[in-house]
Amino acid sequence: MSIRLFKPSRALTPRAMTLVSLLALATGLGMADAQAQAKKELVMVPHASLRITDPIITTAFMSRNHGYMIYDTLFGVNEKMEVQPQMVDKYEVSADKLTYTFTLRDGLKFHDGSPVTTDDVIASLQRWGKADGMGIKLMSYTKELTKVNDKTFQLILKEPYGLVLDSLGKPSSNVPFIMTKKMAETPHTQNVPEEIGSGPFRFVKAEFQPGVKVVYEKNPDYVPRKEAPSFMSGAKLAKVDRVVWNSIADPQTAMNALVKGEIDIWEQVSYDLLPEVKKAKDVVVADYGPLGMNYMMRMNWLQPPLDNVKVRQAILHAIYQGDYLDAQIGDPSLYKICGAMFGCSTPLASDAGAVGTKKPDIAAAKKLLAESGYKGEKIVIMAPTDLQSISQLPLVTAPALRAIGMNIDVQSMDWQTLVGRRAKMDPVDQGGWHIFHTAWGTADMMNPIANAGVRGLGKTGGFFGWTEDAEIEKLRDLYARETDPAKQKELAAAVQKRAYEMVNYIPLGEYFQPSAHRSNIKGILKSPAFLLWNVEKN
Repeated sequence: MSIRLFKPSRALTPRAMTLVSLLALATGLGMADAQAQAKKELVMVPHASLRITDPIITTAFMSRNHGYMIYDTLFGVNEKMEVQPQMVDKYEVSADKLTYTFTLRDGLKFHDGSPVTTDDVIASLQRWGKADGMGIKLMSYTKELTKVNDKTFQLILKEPYGLVLDSLGKPSSNVPFIMTKKMAETPHTQNVPEEIGSGPFRFVKAEFQPGVKVVYEKNPDYVPRKEAPSFMSGAKLAKVDRVVWNSIADPQTAMNALVKGEIDIWEQVSYDLLPEVKKAKDVVVADYGPLGMNYMMRMNWLQPPLDNVKVRQAILHAIYQGDYLDAQIGDPSLYKICGAMFGCSTPLASDAGAVGTKKPDIAAAKKLLAESGYKGEKIVIMAPTDLQSISQLPLVTAPALRAIGMNIDVQSMDWQTLVGRRAKMDPVDQGGWHIFHTAWGTADMMNPIANAGVRGLGKTGGFFGWTEDAEIEKLRDLYARETDPAKQKELAAAVQKRAYEMVNYIPLGEYFQPSAHRSNIKGILKSPAFLLWNVEKN
């Protein structure tokens, strides 16, 4: 639209001047309105609220998903779970399998305008390698990470290690995201002070309302790869200008907003509302996580009486997976009982040592509890109030443990508070805890190195709950060195059997989580994490 301005033949009256000014203001506002509407904004209700913005200090999927929005990775896996270069242009492996040389691709730039260099990469990997299970294991085999030049670096091993690329390309928590060197120098236990990535979207800090709203904008400087997008690999194409995450704790409110078109995507549909959502006009229901999810009960080994293996074994025998799956999901077509710690649909699936996949053994549980010397100590179970996908799990555990004579205190809190509190090693009277429940994507659990639940490193690298067991660590080391798939499977079964004996964690079944979106939303990728690049809003 063009506007022609006429020069008056005589001076305008004050009233006429006012009318001209109002016309100009209205025209300007109309043009600004049109420009704003021209920008495509994608609005999503995520599965939980975001408060922790550092995906390295927590395994929470909200923080991981936030990481994928703004950070990039050296490698990514495709839909066949094959590791593919992402920020890396090319790499070489020496004949003795000890030196990996990586060269970054052209055009990599952080959101503050600075180029991505190998100094940033090395610092980021070193920080990740102190927090993540696969990272910790990789770094234990690493002699040094050394800079060749600004675009090339080397990872030099002490001895051959078969999971180098699998570690650098792991698809889920904790992901080895690349940050600026300055941010990566933040201790791995503290949230980075700024969210500076090089990914397809930029974090809009001015609009961030922790726990309520998160805003991202398209990164105009991002140079995508040329390959087609597939899982976490290939081109990361930002096809909308802005992405807004609006947290809505009440499922009914979220569903109403989706049906009315007030939001575009509901990441995790509440199971009890699923039949109604499927009937809604212009709404599509789909499962974009083909590998499925797994429920887990995690106990705190540092907190008496759970430092006693017989108490943990009593709890293991007191529960039954079917009770959790019925209570939380209800639809048998969306879940299955699964005692395999590395996933029932993976090459390492096994029932070695499995307990809790049939019916609870109350007699055995009471006997073990009596043998443990348990004297009625209070057991604190943290229960999330706003994370609908796991909210029923603590409500199943509490009566099951009361039934064998345990003193249970269920403490309710929002998920992000729980995520912060579970990192505390303090006694219960100082904010500590005994039990929490969570869910993992199968991609997080597919082998003994990736699976944080079986890790036996205690306070120095263990997942929250801090399980410590030298025997399981010996088995994990043997698995990491092994290249024969048949022997890997044997070792994985041995790890699982030991983890059940020591009760590193209790598997509570495998399930699938549908999402819902408006019918004008296209291009959502199937992947282990919910990704928003390649998504179009028509």
